[in-house]
Amino acid sequence: MNMGHKIRIYPTPEQEELCNKSFGCARFVYNHFLGMASESRFESYNKYNKQLTALKNELPWLKEPDKYALQSALEDLRDAFNRFFSRQNRYPKFKRKHGPKQSYRTYIVANQGKDKINYNIELSKEAIKLPKLGWVKANVHKPIDGQIKSVTVSKTGSGEFYASVCVEADSVSQIPSGNGEIGLDLGIKDFVVTSSGEKIANPKTLAKHEKRIALLQRNLSRKNKGSKNYAKNKAKLAKLHQKVANIRKDFQHKLSHRIVRDNQIIIIETLRVKNMLKNRRLSKAISDVSWSRFATMLEYKSKWHKREFHKVGAFFASSQLCHVCEHKNPDVKDLDIRVWECPKCKTVHDRDFNAAKNILKQGLKELKTA
Repeated sequence: MNMGHKIRIYPTPEQEELCNKSFGCARFVYNHFLGMASESRFESYNKYNKQLTALKNELPWLKEPDKYALQSALEDLRDAFNRFFSRQNRYPKFKRKHGPKQSYRTYIVANQGKDKINYNIELSKEAIKLPKLGWVKANVHKPIDGQIKSVTVSKTGSGEFYASVCVEADSVSQIPSGNGEIGLDLGIKDFVVTSSGEKIANPKTLAKHEKRIALLQRNLSRKNKGSKNYAKNKAKLAKLHQKVANIRKDFQHKLSHRIVRDNQIIIIETLRVKNMLKNRRLSKAISDVSWSRFATMLEYKSKWHKREFHKVGAFFASSQLCHVCEHKNPDVKDLDIRVWECPKCKTVHDRDFNAAKNILKQGLKELKTA
């Protein structure tokens, strides 16, 4: 299986300059061939790759970065068109020079030396070797097992550099097998309510930093674009946004690991987040909780550790059904009703806990019939 490991790197000023050139050249290649494809659609990758060779002879500055960075930009464009033709995504857009994130991808290649095989990408405890850049200081916080396939070098809006190392591993170090079965109801007030009755509060990461973000945005709007103060303020704002994202991601990683560790069967509901974001009153809170990424974490970690992960259908009425007698109460469609009594069996339900119970019950039923 393929796994990704993201590590922080600290390039020297010379290496940083070459990274910036690589970002720009990869973006130029992507935009150049997207412009050509917009007139006659995307033709074969091999044809464009030959044209790329001719373009490098015409524009010598394209030879400065790693050649695989340019070829990977072409591959990204081909994949973007494939997703467009299969109606997964919209038509590809041109990449911006001043976007929030810049990146390029390179591949590992073996070269036969006198005594041994040398690789253009290597990893040590304190550094990573990259094509054209050489050895770059890195914070490798844990050992990376498996065969390195590719590395994506990226730069955030706050100026930090990262290397995402894609490795091919035969297996993942297994955590002890859990015996539990759990249904999860995702929400806004409580991030997760489990079928066992546990309520995990929503950290509301964005809300806690919203005033500071608003202040920096107001200050930025008063600065002249292109000035040093504008650049400083923009970097502060980007750093704060990154801090919010890192806190949210850390919370979700720890919670998803705990759920996968303790349970053998994990069942959640399918959420139609795009439709839910149309609600103007809740759109900001829904974006902040990031349910989709949490569900993705649960899914791939379940696969790694051989757990059963399942999603019940989006139209399953988990909140309206009584988990005791399965009576459907349409009045519970009102989101303001948090506690209700079943008209049939007179059981008093906590809305979210009842939904989690129903999700588990329905998921187990679907797994048996699958």
